[in-house]
Amino acid sequence: MEITTASLRDLGALRKLEHACFDKDAWPLLDLIAVLTFPEVIRLKAMVDGQMVGFVAGDPRPRDGWAWIATIGVDPGYQRRGIGRALLRACEDKLNVPRVRLTVRLSNTGAIAMYEKEGYATFDIWKTYYNDGEDGMVMEKALQ
Repeated sequence: MEITTASLRDLGALRKLEHACFDKDAWPLLDLIAVLTFPEVIRLKAMVDGQMVGFVAGDPRPRDGWAWIATIGVDPGYQRRGIGRALLRACEDKLNVPRVRLTVRLSNTGAIAMYEKEGYATFDIWKTYYNDGEDGMVMEKALQ
């Protein structure tokens, strides 16, 4: 597995990955274009045998002293192999802010457990955050 910077050339692969990972919560095309082109966004892809199997985007907000992990996903066929953890750590290393936050479905216990092992703690609960009405757990980690 190799982690490299993603670019607009990865739009098709990212769109496919978003739908495989998030189905009804997959980002629309314009959001994917934005995350692949906005200059301040950290965008990394995990590649296995020439195929994108994971993606993370971090949105640093140095003025606020924190960043958002805007999205992180690993193809279901490649999950539980450490790819998500590797993407998360690689993104955190590039953010250059004291704290980072992310949002995860309350039902995604596997992801929550991984985030907790990586030092994230519950910061807030956003009611009916997801398209189907499920709550989102906001988690935060101190980086510096």
